Amino acid sequence: MMKHDHESILKKVGEELPTDELLCDLADLFKVFGDTTRAKILYSLLVQPQLCVCAIAELLGMTQPAISHQLKILKNANLVGNRREGKTIFYFLSDDHVKTIIAQGFDHLIEERIGKK
Repeated sequence: MMKHDHESILKKVGEELPTDELLCDLADLFKVFGDTTRAKILYSLLVQPQLCVCAIAELLGMTQPAISHQLKILKNANLVGNRREGKTIFYFLSDDHVKTIIAQGFDHLIEERIGKK
């Protein structure tokens, strides 16, 4: 019977494995995506690159304070940014990485569902 030699594999993975702190931060980032309301907000900002709180609230049928709360979580996770125009604050996806994460996530889901048919 052939015995597996895992030593070289374990060494390679061990050298490449990020720190526990960085992996914990990654897990926390993915937790932010784990809320349907936040996912709707992020997808809305993928479709329309800038939206104000009142537009998002109307779109999702929620109150402005509820949307503002979710936007604060997204902003703290560096997933959205904002800019002020007079009294109105417009929100947008913070960078192309966020756009890619959302788009790739949906591509994965759609591809998975097409494959199951």
